[in-house]
Amino acid sequence: MKFCFSTLLCCLVLATVSAAPALEKKPDGAYFEKFQPLKAPDTSKLLLKKGDRLAICGDSITEQKMYSRVMETYLTVCVPELQITARQYGWGGETASGFLKRMTNDCLRFDPTVATTCYGMNDHGYRPYEASIGDKYRERSTAIVRAFKAHGTRVVQGSPGCVGLKKEWDAASVESKNLNLCTLRNIGIEIAATEKVRFADVFWPMLTAGYDGMQKYGTNYAIAGKDGVHPGWAGSFVMAYAFLESFGLDGEIGTFTVDLKSGKAKTSKGHDVVSAKDGVIEIKSSRYPFCATGDLDKDNSIRSAMTLVPFNQELNRLTLVAKKGSATSYKVTWGAESKSFSADQLAKGINLAEVFAVNPFSDAFNKVDRAVKAKQDYETKQIKQIFHDLVSGKYKTADDVKDEELKRLFALRDSAGKFDFEAIVAETEKKRAPLAAAIREAFVPVTHTLRIAVE
Repeated sequence: MKFCFSTLLCCLVLATVSAAPALEKKPDGAYFEKFQPLKAPDTSKLLLKKGDRLAICGDSITEQKMYSRVMETYLTVCVPELQITARQYGWGGETASGFLKRMTNDCLRFDPTVATTCYGMNDHGYRPYEASIGDKYRERSTAIVRAFKAHGTRVVQGSPGCVGLKKEWDAASVESKNLNLCTLRNIGIEIAATEKVRFADVFWPMLTAGYDGMQKYGTNYAIAGKDGVHPGWAGSFVMAYAFLESFGLDGEIGTFTVDLKSGKAKTSKGHDVVSAKDGVIEIKSSRYPFCATGDLDKDNSIRSAMTLVPFNQELNRLTLVAKKGSATSYKVTWGAESKSFSADQLAKGINLAEVFAVNPFSDAFNKVDRAVKAKQDYETKQIKQIFHDLVSGKYKTADDVKDEELKRLFALRDSAGKFDFEAIVAETEKKRAPLAAAIREAFVPVTHTLRIAVE
């Protein structure tokens, strides 16, 4: 038997290549050379079930109630048939270890059926990666996942986000921190695979979107926020996109199909044609697209983020299809705005949610979003100020308590100065209930009109 060194060498090379883990596609340029992001697992299968109770867990980035607010508002108005309810459990400065200690008291008592986690920012220690950092993050994060699973809760293991420049950090320091966070992201993928749970890739979309944003909007575009850690609305929107994408949602808000020759129209589920004549179609919709009106700094930031991640394409498709047009181009008016399209564009379909930033849903959407904000604001107070500060004995006398609700709850102590914790929970749930109901009450059908006219 003859020995062929070249054949052996070829086999060794092939074996090495096949054994190498698959990585995410990296944009061109030196900026990304040192990063080795493992390929994120597929999330195409729908994770959510009708009536799910979602727990959104994380550190101060979650406590900002920005990405969590986008998530809850989206789930409320874009997929109302799922009837998802949510609570946010953000806690400033928290690590995976910190949440592990409080999750039974603060979170599991409310029986979540699905939960997202977003830790790693504080766990990474704001320094270059060390094995001890990864070991602790893996151990505590796995323990969180297993505690949720033992409670019957489906889990999305979210990665941390990225950091950006701030005054006392130079570019090399930011790179070392992000390489650390990328390693924790990869550990999260390993945890998700081992524990057979879903994974949400927050880090890589944020890092790449932040780079693209600086190229597109200028070097001051800060995806990780002005302090380099806490993202503003643009970065928070990218985070929300990552978590919503991990749920396996199909992003189909609705389709309006118009026959320009006959004038007839039809709609998909969640929408009903009220009337259709001579290119004027009135529709009653019981589901909304996600709206960013552009009237506020918040919405302008969100709209910029929509250009950096495929949110509208993957999660926010409200499509108008107009066929059998005899003219070359048409003017489409929806609400107060008009846009021009060719007959070919209309026949293929246009995404109204993307093209019309301000639209007939904007006001109704904003009412729901404000109701979500009010509820999530109270959830922070419920957990941090009441479940912890009040019950732990932060206030020694009634005079120490300034907030009226806390003052009333402080009076529930027994003669020994102890609290009946379950009574405290019940009382705060009475306060939260109307805030949750206000979200449902704000979400009402919207009747709107599309006008398609020859130009």
